[in-house]
Amino acid sequence: MPNFAFAFLDCEFGGLDPDLHDITEIAVIITDYRLVELASQEWKVRARHDRVSAEAARISGWTAEEWADAPPLRQVLSEVSDLMPAGPTVVPAGQNVRVDVIFLERAFKACGIPYPFDYHVIDLATLFYSWSLVTGEPVTALSLRQAALTAGLIESAVPHRAMADSRLTLDTFRHYVGRLAPRPPSETAPLPGPEKP
Repeated sequence: MPNFAFAFLDCEFGGLDPDLHDITEIAVIITDYRLVELASQEWKVRARHDRVSAEAARISGWTAEEWADAPPLRQVLSEVSDLMPAGPTVVPAGQNVRVDVIFLERAFKACGIPYPFDYHVIDLATLFYSWSLVTGEPVTALSLRQAALTAGLIESAVPHRAMADSRLTLDTFRHYVGRLAPRPPSETAPLPGPEKP
């Protein structure tokens, strides 16, 4: 039996440069290898005001007042580690999850807390594009919004909050996994190949 678990995670940041910006929010949904949910939690994270850009605050809803009582990063990361199941290898999963991983790896290292995730990642964008190749359906973007719209899971904009994005990513991931089930060769779109003379 596979000894994997997945952490569908999303972070909000004060910007996209880990040298200049702080993490402001973290959400994690733990699933087993079959994508059955085991646990979930979200945290606001105390951030330094000068490391949250005006644009990021506007997008994510960060305000100094609402985050005034947010716990410090070290406490949040300890609680993230405590959420991890004992035994299985926990693989980070999400939409463009490499960005989240870069921030989290630096944060765990800076706080002196062992990084609790595997070095592999599972990304929704890859699954979405794989689905498009198998079905022959072109995609115009590899964003969470586009994947969820195409799946019929949303009708408008995606909220930029960590748990909302984590939940939508997991739901969208489940949708496309369910549509990549093996089918008879006659039902699959032919892959393009070299033209025969």
